[in-house]
Amino acid sequence: MSKMYFTITGTRYYYGKEYLKPGMTVQLVKEPDNKYDKEAIVVRLKGLGDIGHVANSTHTVIGDSMSAGRLYDKIGNKAEGKVLYVMEQGVLCKIKKGDLKNEVV
Repeated sequence: MSKMYFTITGTRYYYGKEYLKPGMTVQLVKEPDNKYDKEAIVVRLKGLGDIGHVANSTHTVIGDSMSAGRLYDKIGNKAEGKVLYVMEQGVLCKIKKGDLKNEVV
């Protein structure tokens, strides 16, 4: 399976994104009880907690990264990502190898 990218959005509602740096590891956790989006995936940083969500709109997804809806069934209840770029429009990350369902490692 090829590399899968995602965008972190909504950081302004938490702590901002200025502290995020390339190479940092983030945790993705499905949020099936989210009242606004049944395919929501919250993004957490160890020691800090929730820092945003995986983008799920054509207006917030950067480039060819996957929306939360497209990524939802490809990961388990939890997964890890690696920050690649911190940009004005969002934070571009990739899913860490081994966290995708049916992946041959």
